[in-house]
Amino acid sequence: MSQPASTRRRQFMATSVLSGLAVAAPTAGAAPGSMRRQGGDVLVAYFSRSGNTRVIAGQIQRAQAATLFEIQPARPYPEDYLETVEQARRERDGDVRTALMATVPDLARYRTIYLGFPIWGETAPPVIRAFLAAHDVKGKTIIPFITHGGYGPGNSLAVVAAHARGARVHDQGLVMEADQERRTMERVNQWLSGLGST
Repeated sequence: MSQPASTRRRQFMATSVLSGLAVAAPTAGAAPGSMRRQGGDVLVAYFSRSGNTRVIAGQIQRAQAATLFEIQPARPYPEDYLETVEQARRERDGDVRTALMATVPDLARYRTIYLGFPIWGETAPPVIRAFLAAHDVKGKTIIPFITHGGYGPGNSLAVVAAHARGARVHDQGLVMEADQERRTMERVNQWLSGLGST
């Protein structure tokens, strides 16, 4: 039995939209440190734990026809959010140099680097410091794009400027609240508290 034309049209539209998203978005679960190359001199390098920064990175990459590089630590952070927060705090307070899964093999070809990361403990994650320390960014323009859970960028821009030796750090980076993970945890905890003992 054939479907009405309106149903077929809706299914086609939904499939088209979902297919477009699958192609356009950076691949979740892609190989750490993997690159999606374009021919220009713009690089989008990002670190993302929950996916918020990854979405923005993909949007910038498409708009700028840039090469996309996912920054990953050699030893992944824990899956548990609170464990990750604690590990990041220890790394920050101990000034730990995080090992990277991979580096950009031909950074010299890029003049502009969009650098994306979430705020952890009111600063840039240790893996971002490690990324900047591992690459010669002298003479390049770095444009930060930052996600945070409601407390702003903290001292992250100063940290990027201090570790990006010889680079020009753009003063009009994107700073955006994207706290879904923390807000979700708080809401679930409130709900559980409201249930009382069942």
